[in-house]
Amino acid sequence: MKKNKGKATSTAEKEFVFEFRAGKHNCVLKVPLQFPVQENISDLHGRLMLLHKIPCYIENELKTSLSNFIEKQTILDYDREAELALQRLTTGDVDVNRLTNAWTRSYVETTLEHARPEEPSWDEDFADVYHELIHSPASDTLLNLEHNYFVSISELISERDMEIKKLQERQATEMDKVMHELGNTLSDQDVNAVASQHFDAQQVLENKWASELKQVTGIQKQEYQEWVIKLHQDLQKSNNSSKINEEIKVQPSQLSEAADSGARMFEEQPQLEESFTIHLGAQLKTMHNLRLVRADVLDFCKHRRHGSSGAKLRRLQTALSLYSSSLCGLVLLVDNRVNSYSGIKRDFATVAKECTDFHFHCLEEQLEEVQQVVLYARAQRSSKQKDQPEIPRNGGDDKTKNVERNPANILPGEFYISRHSNLSEVHVVFHLCVDDNVRSGNITARDPAIMGLRNILKVCCTHDITTVTVPLLLVHDMSEEMTIPWCLKRAELVFKCVKGFMMEMASWDGGISRTVQFLVPKTISEEMFYQLSNMLPQIFRVSSTLTLTSKH
Repeated sequence: MKKNKGKATSTAEKEFVFEFRAGKHNCVLKVPLQFPVQENISDLHGRLMLLHKIPCYIENELKTSLSNFIEKQTILDYDREAELALQRLTTGDVDVNRLTNAWTRSYVETTLEHARPEEPSWDEDFADVYHELIHSPASDTLLNLEHNYFVSISELISERDMEIKKLQERQATEMDKVMHELGNTLSDQDVNAVASQHFDAQQVLENKWASELKQVTGIQKQEYQEWVIKLHQDLQKSNNSSKINEEIKVQPSQLSEAADSGARMFEEQPQLEESFTIHLGAQLKTMHNLRLVRADVLDFCKHRRHGSSGAKLRRLQTALSLYSSSLCGLVLLVDNRVNSYSGIKRDFATVAKECTDFHFHCLEEQLEEVQQVVLYARAQRSSKQKDQPEIPRNGGDDKTKNVERNPANILPGEFYISRHSNLSEVHVVFHLCVDDNVRSGNITARDPAIMGLRNILKVCCTHDITTVTVPLLLVHDMSEEMTIPWCLKRAELVFKCVKGFMMEMASWDGGISRTVQFLVPKTISEEMFYQLSNMLPQIFRVSSTLTLTSKH
C-alpha cells in the first residue's frame, strides 16, 4: 500500500480472520494488523505462511483474502477521514481560502500547461542561427571568416614562439658565460641566482602571451557571434534575399587562394587507409563501416593554414554536422591527472588553442569544470563507503589508496569528455585514462582500458556520435617492446572486444549504422599495416572491402 503523504493519521488495530480447512479439521487464523498498513502485502503473507505453518495449497487463497481485507479496511479508513474533513470544513474549523490556495499551488506546480516557459538561452539561440546559416549559401562566408580568425591566431602564436625562442637563446648564451666563470669570479650561488632570473623571465613572458591570446580569442568569439546574429537578422528582414545570397557567394575564398599558393610547400604526409563494410546482429542485422587508418591522432584535430581543397571540405562537413545527430568522436589516451601540462595532453591543448572555439568554452575552462565534478564524485563515493560496512575486494586496495592519496585524479578506465567546434574533423574528445599496463602484453578483455572503450561506445550510442576513432593498439606511440607479435595480439584483442561491443549497440540505440575508425601510429610499417588489414575481415566477417588507398 502507498504511504499516506498527507496529515499523519492515528493508527488502529484490526483483526484479520481467515478460515480454512486442513484435512478433517476446520482452522481459523486470527492476526492483529495495524492500520494504515505500511509494509508490503507479499512480505506479510510470506511471514504468516511461515510462522503459522499454513499448508501450501492455502497460499493463494490466503493472499487473496489478506489483500481484499487490507484494501477494504483502508478504503473505509479513507472514507471516515474524508467525512471528518468535510465536517471540519462545514463547521468552520478549516480556513477555506488557505485550503484553496494550497490546492491551486499544488495543481499549478504539477501541471505542465501551467508551467512557466523556459527563458531563452543565448547559446541555444546562437546554435539555431548558426545551424540555419551553415546550411545556407552563407556557409562559404562563415568558413572564410573562421579561417581569417585562425590565421590571425596562428600569426600571434608564431610571434610568441619566436620571442620565447630568442629569449631562450639569449639566456643560454648568458648561462654559458656564467658557467665559464664558475670557480673564478662566480660561485654556485651566483649560478643559481642567474638560473632563477631566467626562469622568472620565461614565466613573465609566457604569462604575457597567454593573457594576450586569451584576450584576442575572447574578442574574436564575441565579434563572430554578433556578426552571425546580425547576418541572420539581415537575411530575415531583407525582401530580396537572393541578392544577398549572391553577394555572399561571390566573396573571395581565402582558403582556396591559400591552398593554391602553398599547396606544394605544405604537403600532408602519406596516410594509409582501408575501409570495410560489415553487417552485425542476430536477426535484424545492422550495417556498419570500419576503417583502418595509419595516422597521427592529432591529424584529426589540426587545421591547415595553407590547406588543400580536401581540408576545406572536411572542415565544411564538420561545421555542417556540429548541431546534428551525426557527431564525430575521438578517443585520446591520457594519464590520471585532469590537466594539459604534459605529453599528448599538452600537444592536444596546443592544437585546440590554434583556433578560437566560437561555440563552446575553451579547453582550460572545460577541464576546470571536469576537475570539480571529479572532486564532488570522489567526496560522494567516499561518504557512501563510510556508511556501508567494509567488504573485502581483491585487487582494489591499490586503487582505493591512490584515490585517497589524490582525490582529484581519475582511475584507469574512467574518461572525461570535452566538446569542440574548432577542430578539423572532431566534435567530441573522450579523454580515456590508461596506465602503464597497456604497454604490457598480458592485458585481457576485462582490462580497465577495454571496459573504458565499451563505456565510450555506449555514450556514442546515447548521444548521437555516429563516427568514433579508436587507437587500435591502445597506445599513441610505438616503443621497442612492441614487436610484430605484440601488435598482432593486441589488435586481435581490441578487434574482438569492439566487435562484441558493437553487437551490443543494437540494444543501446535500436540498430543505427555507425563508423568506427581503428587508428594505428604513423611509425608502424606498411607490412604491419597490411597484416592488420588482413586480420580485420577475418574477425568481423566483412561483407565488402574498399581498395587500399594512400592519401597524400
